[in-house]
Amino acid sequence: MVPTVLEMVNDTLGWITIALDAFSARAVIFGVHIGGHLFVEAMLLVAILFLLSQKSYKPPKRPLTEKEIDDLCDEWVPEPLIPLSAKDMQYEPPVLESAAGPHAIINGKEVINFASANYLGLIGNEKLLDSCTSTLEKYGVGSCGPRGFYGTIDVHLDCEARIAKFLGTPDSILYSYGLSTMFSAIPAFCKKGDVIVADEGVHWGIQNGLHLSRSTVVYFKHNDMDSLRSKLEQIAAGNKRAKKLRRYIIIEAIYQNSGQVAPLDKIVKLKEEFRFRVLLDESNSVGVLGHSGRGLTERFKVPVEKIDIITAAMGHALATEGGFCTGGSRVNDHQRLSSSGYVFSASLPPYLASAAITAFDILEENPSLVKKLRENIELLWKGLSNIPELSIASDPESPIVFLRLKRSTGSMKNDLQHLEDIAARMLMEDSVFAVTSKRSTLDKCRLPVGIRLFVSAAHSESDLTRAYESVRRVAAQILKDY
Repeated sequence: MVPTVLEMVNDTLGWITIALDAFSARAVIFGVHIGGHLFVEAMLLVAILFLLSQKSYKPPKRPLTEKEIDDLCDEWVPEPLIPLSAKDMQYEPPVLESAAGPHAIINGKEVINFASANYLGLIGNEKLLDSCTSTLEKYGVGSCGPRGFYGTIDVHLDCEARIAKFLGTPDSILYSYGLSTMFSAIPAFCKKGDVIVADEGVHWGIQNGLHLSRSTVVYFKHNDMDSLRSKLEQIAAGNKRAKKLRRYIIIEAIYQNSGQVAPLDKIVKLKEEFRFRVLLDESNSVGVLGHSGRGLTERFKVPVEKIDIITAAMGHALATEGGFCTGGSRVNDHQRLSSSGYVFSASLPPYLASAAITAFDILEENPSLVKKLRENIELLWKGLSNIPELSIASDPESPIVFLRLKRSTGSMKNDLQHLEDIAARMLMEDSVFAVTSKRSTLDKCRLPVGIRLFVSAAHSESDLTRAYESVRRVAAQILKDY
């Protein structure tokens, strides 16, 4: 009986093998007989297609109960509206209780102010105050409208003409906010697909303008002309369409993050060699550099027409507010139609435009202010030289005297803490008010941090002496063991 069953099983298996091999009995691939694989694979393909064609399983819908809804609401935790900031970013700066002149009041105590960019000492100037008062009486406080929508007042046009006359340019355009000048003017000219070569030390206003432009941004080492040339060569050689692209070099005249002065004569030569345009920010150099305070172009004797676009904030040497962009007529006309900060912001309050006109008048009538500022910078430089723990990173002509640690701790956070301790004790013990270059989380500049002392023409010799003696004494005490 058993042999009969085995024979039947063997016969059945034989018929199955014949059935499977029938579809590919003669199939040979690379000399290898594949047997019934084609049939099996065909069946698998049919099964896969069948499964894919079926609707996916969905659980039956039913409304949530009130309890389930309440439980879900209790469990839900919304994302914070504002991300939590680190403790080192939670900083309450000292509050001034007076005008930010060479001397100011903090917590009821008079201090020497080296924290305000009042380079020419015009804060509190009687002529500026009289100009603002008369303009307030005539026009009121605000303009209540953008320039293109009934916000243009005759004093705006007078101010634009005064700026152009002072700097020797055909035309200029006013902005209502100093910082918005840079991050509005840059996207007005630089678009997606354009190439920008910028110094790695530019301030946040320029950084924001670069981001908003959506251009391809290449950074060169801070104030390093060899690095700039290398980047320009790479762009010219690595892109066949480079000559057809709009290309810009963006720099500051005096860098806010280091106090260094840009070598404009060398930059202009590179600009002409590689056919780039130059955008120059003169926020810290108007009223400071050059024998009459006309800025970096006067300092290096470069014709102003060789600079394509010049921007500046007026909240420093001019002791007012707002900003301006100056250059050719086409440069300014373009911004009147396409610069967001100009088109959509309420125009500069008339009294501030009047103050700017008066500040330029004072500067032209009193070139000795620039000379006095330069003498004060030189005196402070001498006093701060050869401090064992600190070095001066800024240019000898810069009113931003920038002090850095000679030996970094290896951590920017720790370096900043040492410098903040020095600044705090200078204020507490010697009534000398100076600030560190503490940066926000938005600022992408990675230059070393330092202590900034803003020199003014209104500082007296005793003010400067007290400042450098305080720095020497406090730095020696805090950094003696580091």
